[in-house]
Amino acid sequence: MPFRTPETFVPGVHPPAQLSGARIWFAVHQRTLLVTDEGELPSMPSLEALGLEVLSEHYLGELDGAACVAACLAPGAVAPPGTRLMELRPLLGQLHASLTAVAGRALQVIEWDRTHRFCGACATPTVNATGRRAKVCPACGHESFPRLSPAIIVAVERGDEILLARSPHFPPGVHSVLAGFVDPGESAEEAVHREVFEEVGLRVTNVRYFDSQPWPFPHSLMMGFQADYVSGDIRIDNEEIVSAAFFRSDALPTLFPGRVSISQWLLHDFLLRQRAKG
Repeated sequence: MPFRTPETFVPGVHPPAQLSGARIWFAVHQRTLLVTDEGELPSMPSLEALGLEVLSEHYLGELDGAACVAACLAPGAVAPPGTRLMELRPLLGQLHASLTAVAGRALQVIEWDRTHRFCGACATPTVNATGRRAKVCPACGHESFPRLSPAIIVAVERGDEILLARSPHFPPGVHSVLAGFVDPGESAEEAVHREVFEEVGLRVTNVRYFDSQPWPFPHSLMMGFQADYVSGDIRIDNEEIVSAAFFRSDALPTLFPGRVSISQWLLHDFLLRQRAKG
């Protein structure tokens, strides 16, 4: 599943004392990554050779023995000749899966660094903590860690049917499973019950964990579930959801292509089980 930590990646916060030679650069500028015209990430000892101003660097770890470093480029940065700035989504089909996973990590670290330069309690400029990925306020001691937004995504099933809905933000005609953020003081399973009822007015049971996926757009942790319909008639608010219905596996509406997000894996699992029934 995309964005899962590769087996050959060893995370780290501080680079080895003897770090030398080329490293893989995840150079970020306003949620875009610097790549070569061949669609590869820069691999060199420093970005200085490209004439780029770097505001901050963050060691991420090693991938197949190569050091990985996230770099925050200065505002107004322009891609040097032979390179371009691209969003991560279009790169999913170009970069190796292990690189896109580390790239997702890099985007989240840079976004956290950009938005936590000042203490949220007293507005004093923060400093990087020693030995862990955190920002510390030298004045009041407040600590800030990389932001994660836990969210649930659920495939609600009714016999041989699956509930699919349309968000107003989706491309025309495209449907998917339900999703929503976990509230404070709420378990992931409780969030499933609440979100399904709030978005479509249905009650569910037999909530079971499926899988999870880091989702760096910008900093979500998607927790996938499956659940069974119990009662209720579909009711939508026409704001978060504009249409919803149960569909048989042989009469599905338009779906997002590929298997990039956990929503597509939930749908794929449903289809496999339906086909196995004959």
